[in-house]
Amino acid sequence: MISEPELEAGRPGQPGEPAGEAEPVRRARSGERGPRARWWWALGGALAASAVWAGTLAVQERFGGSAPPVAYRQAENLCREAPLATLGKLLGTFDSGRPTHAESPALDWSYCGLGTEWSEDGGSVQGRLLVELHRRDDPEAVFGVGTGLDPELRAGGLAEVQEVPGLGERALFTRHVVAPQLQVLDGGAVFTLALQSFGNGSWDEDAVAAAMIEDVRALMARLHR
Repeated sequence: MISEPELEAGRPGQPGEPAGEAEPVRRARSGERGPRARWWWALGGALAASAVWAGTLAVQERFGGSAPPVAYRQAENLCREAPLATLGKLLGTFDSGRPTHAESPALDWSYCGLGTEWSEDGGSVQGRLLVELHRRDDPEAVFGVGTGLDPELRAGGLAEVQEVPGLGERALFTRHVVAPQLQVLDGGAVFTLALQSFGNGSWDEDAVAAAMIEDVRALMARLHR
């Protein structure tokens, strides 16, 4: 408990004490904010803001560098960007196609389904093209896992996967009797082109593989930033 003399000593204007020295003591005891209190309050706010900014930078450094910069642009109409001209000369002209696309913070994708005209002796060919732009995660870790656009490629003994040198960072060609597929990884993007033959038509597998590679290479050059 504070005694009466101590209380008296804290009052301004008492003998033996300059009046100007008691005021800061009174402010501190009463909880009022003097100039020094306001200065510490402002400093505390600045330090808190600095800590939040440092934390934000740490989070960005930790999670912002997981995916490589995407080297390709989004295609709203992939069919227009990829007419499959080389394959068209070999298998018949493809129609204008059915494009669709979507965007999200993690993944942008564009799809095109197109086909050749049906004929009694040659059947028809369906083409499916997908371009995925991975904006949050590096697709390299999962590239080549699964069956791409065609679950039928799981059929054992019917498909052979080959590396394609000189195309993107990595490229895989899946040979299938009637459903070949090409997948390319490059610059944070994955390109997938799959064909399927219907009817009695036949094709030269090596020529079709070369044409698929040429058409995907042309598309990559067209969409490259």
